[in-house]
Amino acid sequence: MKILIQSLNFYPELTGIGKYSGEMAFWLASQGHEVRVITTPPYYPAWKIAPEYKKYFWSKEKQRHVVIWRCPIWVPEKPSGMTRILHLASFALSSLPIMLYQIFWRPDVVVTIEPPLFTAPTAWLTAHLCGAKSILHIQDYEVDAAFELGLLRGERFKKLVLNIEKYLLKNFDLVSTISKRMLEKALSKGLPAEKVYLFPNWADALSENQDSPQRKETLAQASCAYRKRLGIPQDAVIALYSGNMGAKQGLEILGEVAKKFQGRDPSLQAIYFVFCGEGISRKALQEQCHDLSFVLFLDLQPAESLAEFLAMADIHLLPQRADAADLVMPSKLTGMLASARPVLACANAETEVANIVQHCGLVVPPEDPKSFYEALAILAADDKLRLALGLAGSEYALNHLNQEQILKGFEARLTNLCRTVKD
Repeated sequence: MKILIQSLNFYPELTGIGKYSGEMAFWLASQGHEVRVITTPPYYPAWKIAPEYKKYFWSKEKQRHVVIWRCPIWVPEKPSGMTRILHLASFALSSLPIMLYQIFWRPDVVVTIEPPLFTAPTAWLTAHLCGAKSILHIQDYEVDAAFELGLLRGERFKKLVLNIEKYLLKNFDLVSTISKRMLEKALSKGLPAEKVYLFPNWADALSENQDSPQRKETLAQASCAYRKRLGIPQDAVIALYSGNMGAKQGLEILGEVAKKFQGRDPSLQAIYFVFCGEGISRKALQEQCHDLSFVLFLDLQPAESLAEFLAMADIHLLPQRADAADLVMPSKLTGMLASARPVLACANAETEVANIVQHCGLVVPPEDPKSFYEALAILAADDKLRLALGLAGSEYALNHLNQEQILKGFEARLTNLCRTVKD
């Protein structure tokens, strides 16, 4: 198949949508498909275009048999509701001529990734003009989330935008998304069941022997090396947050909880917080924790050492704002589960995150520092509980988040769609 992918974020970005769009494209190319990607220079989550990439011009490159066009994009220094709209619109505009140019290539399938919804009309038009099937893959319900988080306001404006979204969704041949609750959201927008598809994010490099003694020993050695490099005692408990530091994460709770551990009884097991990532909320979190010697801040770690880095943790922290529940699915959760470490998550009951984490970690109400602190103290004090929950998470990842199985299923769905074109 000839597969055209339009994605705001792409390789070499290490987190979020860019990670999964990149891995999907490279996997499809490895199966013998012709793959082209229309994207931007990498800028996320630092909100700065990487210096080695062009800012104001189009460029073309080839990586692992995937042809990649990078389109210029305006990146605001301080993202807000209006600047985010301009940011997303700049990619929709700059990618328009490159997308339409692909009509001459005649792709079989055109896949566009939301966010941004701004690119959906161009993707649909490109597919329509060359007789390809059109797919909208929703990583975040950006419209709903923007209003829930207060980035956009106004009931009339909300109604208008949601009606436009609903119209666009119905025109695509297939709408896929990453969680069961997000799938239900698509159905609630009026899509028939046969036009929606569950295409979850996956965990990296899962295999049946991931819990083998050899792998455990390798991860343990790497974990010790990481701790030594960071100056963390080998017997300390590490609570790790790794990922984007943006508005949706509600990171301020981490600073409040860390402060509660200040002056803790020295007879109790030491606990260290490691906050790893970039984004607009990092500076505020650093200011919250500036006088806490047991809190460390790191930049994003290289992809090739991510498994070892995540295994360094004893507990993974997953804060989340209440108003973002089931509109987004934290992409970082897959790596947390695969690392065989328990997760402490902020989520309301019956949300997708709560339903998953309750079997492999502890769940507390969003934006409740007291409950978060108490749950963290429980996990820090009980290594047997951490082990049991971590193994449950690893088993869930192996059974439900296997990259090869998920991508093969998506490839099969694409193949079936293309057959209907020929019919």
